[in-house]
Amino acid sequence: MQLLHIDSAITGEQSVSRELTKRIVAAWKAGHANTMVQYLDLAAQAPAHFTADAMGFRTGQEASTDAQRTENALSEALVSQFLAADVIVIGAPLYNFTIPSQLKAWIDRVAQIGRTFKYTDKGPVGLAGGKTVIVASSRGGVYSTSEGGQAMEHQESYLKVVFGFFGITDVRFVRAEGVGMGPDAKALAFANADKDIAAQTAVPANQPQVAQAA
Repeated sequence: MQLLHIDSAITGEQSVSRELTKRIVAAWKAGHANTMVQYLDLAAQAPAHFTADAMGFRTGQEASTDAQRTENALSEALVSQFLAADVIVIGAPLYNFTIPSQLKAWIDRVAQIGRTFKYTDKGPVGLAGGKTVIVASSRGGVYSTSEGGQAMEHQESYLKVVFGFFGITDVRFVRAEGVGMGPDAKALAFANADKDIAAQTAVPANQPQVAQAA
């Protein structure tokens, strides 16, 4: 089993979402001992924002400049890595009501017609189904408990739509919100997130847990 671990927070060791993805990956590996992990830090290795030079894979035209060849090679590497993964764990903090621009730049690279989706006479069809995506969602405030808060967030809602467009129906969320509202609220957020982690990484009852190799 291939697991792709992605972080996008820019706050380093202070990042809540990075701590959550670390816990999620550890919990997943505890129940799936054959898991191989690849790590992608989008804050340290952010792909450039999408430009005309990176449009080759969408138009089907052969790259004619060095800039186009470089951009297309990067897009190919990222989409191939994504498609090879069975499980994707993504750290997605809420920045200004949405996801970090680094994570959006990655999504722009893997959203490739003919690779992760296609258009038909009946509409778009996702081509990347069968994967599990677990999103570590961190928020300074509380957005999930009111209609006003839910209307303001374009983080979890956006990611659910994007991965659904790719054909991925198993999209799970581990949420820590209210982390900017004081120490007690942050501690409660981590406690709730740990419950989510246990639930979202649990081995199904009909699937025996694989023992860790000594």
